[in-house]
Amino acid sequence: MPSHPDLSKLTLLHATTIALDDRAVLIRGASGSGKSGLALQLLAYGAGLVADDRTHVWVQDGHVMADVPQTISGQIEARGVGVLKAPPTGPRRVKLVVDLDLTETERLPPMRETHLLDVAVPLVGKTGFAHFPAAILLYLRHGRLA
Repeated sequence: MPSHPDLSKLTLLHATTIALDDRAVLIRGASGSGKSGLALQLLAYGAGLVADDRTHVWVQDGHVMADVPQTISGQIEARGVGVLKAPPTGPRRVKLVVDLDLTETERLPPMRETHLLDVAVPLVGKTGFAHFPAAILLYLRHGRLA
């Protein structure tokens, strides 16, 4: 498992991160956009929690890595229920970014990317489809055709 870098190399993002095996999806968006809600759905499908609401990121061997700040390790907020316990699974390599402030309107969207710490990472926007969480996990596990 990857180790943490020097604390001076960590960047703190307002994002939730979920992992499947050794790959992670970083979920970003404005407060109240549904980051934790999407994460809870992904957890219900068998993913693991890296970090909720705040994520430490850094570059290691050309890849963006993500892990939880120690003060919130093993916790995820479920609005209307409370703060729930979930075993932390980080650090993990970020293989996908979901931006909940970006709404995808195309049926078959082009490949998109964003840059985290100057590293290109695939990007998808939210959809209103019920299959969205399952599609995210399949993307993490097997990737996407161009």
